[in-house]
Amino acid sequence: MIRNFLMLTTLILLPLFAQAQSMDATDIIRRADEKMRGESSYAELKMTIVRPTWSREVEMKSWSLGNDYALILIMAPARDKGMATLKRDQEIWNWQPSIDRVIKLPPSMMLQSWMGSDFTNDDLVQESSIVTDYDHNLVGQDTINGLNCYKIELVPKPDAPVVWGRILSWVSQEEYLQLRTEFYDEDDYLVNTMYGKEVKEMDGRMLPSVMEMIPADEEGHKTIITYEDIDFGIDLNKSFFSIQNMKRIR
Repeated sequence: MIRNFLMLTTLILLPLFAQAQSMDATDIIRRADEKMRGESSYAELKMTIVRPTWSREVEMKSWSLGNDYALILIMAPARDKGMATLKRDQEIWNWQPSIDRVIKLPPSMMLQSWMGSDFTNDDLVQESSIVTDYDHNLVGQDTINGLNCYKIELVPKPDAPVVWGRILSWVSQEEYLQLRTEFYDEDDYLVNTMYGKEVKEMDGRMLPSVMEMIPADEEGHKTIITYEDIDFGIDLNKSFFSIQNMKRIR
């Protein structure tokens, strides 16, 4: 009878434990996402594209408001200066001043390279939300650079507008830092791995100041984004993120 009681108790508690574990994983991902993004932000960044025989740097500014609005402006090199990418709700636009043309990106282009880098269009403007578009499962713990981390699997929700078949994320237990993220395609092949490095205080938050993206099947290829300055909680409104402003902002 005692054994039957224990078995019954286990059957009742296991689903509750799994649900609590899922809720914890979602909360961890939410905290990590909110810490890096904030309600609003302005950043100055440098992107270094590395290839086996060459490298180049791109300087840019970015603005964001919540999950739905983002604007990235290219400042250098001179030939690319003024180019911009805008996310507004579910729409994404590119402005190319050299040909005086605004291009709306279809969903099929979200996995394409952004500015010839190893980051995709989706990575830069985060069209899909890692919080709302995925189910989260705590699958283990690990240590990265001496920091204890949660290992969390992100699986797309049915019909979610995402580009990845699966994501694995390592988030530090103390500061909720995203220190490693693996991106898998629909066939569960590893495509890219992103590393968060050089953790330091930026505008009152401990953050990885360097994000390094390395493709799985292209030896000698990587792209490094360095945050040179970032300010959170700046005064922004939705009207800032317009096609007209994208074309004239400097």
